[in-house]
Formats: sequence, structure tokens, C-alpha cells
Amino acid sequence: MQNHFDLFHLPARFSIDMGALDAAYRDVQGQVHPDRFINATDAEKRVAMQWATRANEAYQTLKNPQKRARYLCEINGVDLQTESNTAMPMDFLMQQMEWREALGEARAEKNVEALDALDEQVKQERKSRLAQVGHELDAGNFEPAAQTVRALMFLDKFGEEVHYAFEAIDA
Repeated sequence: MQNHFDLFHLPARFSIDMGALDAAYRDVQGQVHPDRFINATDAEKRVAMQWATRANEAYQTLKNPQKRARYLCEINGVDLQTESNTAMPMDFLMQQMEWREALGEARAEKNVEALDALDEQVKQERKSRLAQVGHELDAGNFEPAAQTVRALMFLDKFGEEVHYAFEAIDA
């Protein structure tokens, strides 16, 4: 079966040309758009719809850096074990604990400046981890990349908690 990169004729790498991805997506969508199948049989319309759906899913996966990283690990035979493998390096866990404590204090005090600072720290760490996973994946180091993807998932989840805290203060 063709993978998402093959569908858009792109190299299976983390670092991709977003312009080329957008153009390839528009090309595939143009080929399978329902308007082109008005006079087609029901079976042909169904197949076109399946291709359009697949193209949308592939595009959303490749467009998002974290989803692209997860996908690259998976197509290279590395199971991220997101449900069962929550082991992380001690320094990362310590950072998470410090951030959770800071988040709790900022919530309790309704301290927007502290939340802003925390949000910025999480964004910087995420940016750093995305660069790291890009290097790991493009070098073919899929096992370490899987660990970095799991860290990114933690960061995204924590980032959402920070945003909920902002909303709670604004409410």
C-alpha cells in the first residue's frame, strides 16, 4: 500500500517542502474531486470519495510536524507504544513536575504573567524537541525519534492545560 509521502510524490523525510506538499495535495484533490465524477457510476464516485478522504488524511498528517514525526516512526516499523510506554528521561520528568507545580501556583493565584512565562517555556521546549526529532528522523534514528515524539505529546498535552488555565482566569 502506498504511504502518504508516495501519494504526494515526496521523499519520506521529516523535513519536507510545504509548498510542494500543498501543490501535490491540490493536484490529488483536483483528480478526485466529486465534481469530476458527476456522470460516473456509483462505484466510481465511491472510489473517488475514498481517495479524496485519504488525500485529506495524508495531507493533515504530513502538514502537522508532530503527526508527521509519528507517521515516519510508524512506517519505519517503530511502534510508539503511546499507551504503554510512558518512560521518559529523569530530567524531562523533573521538568514536567516543576512545570506542573508552577501551573498549580499560577492557577491558584490567577497569575497571568506566570502562565505567560510557562506557556513561553513550553513553546521553546516544543520548538527544540521538533528540531531534535527532525534530525533524528532524517538521520534514520527512529527509536530515539519515537522517544522524542512521546516527549512532544507530553508537551502538547501540558500546553493545552496551560491554555485551559488562561481560559479559566478569563472566565
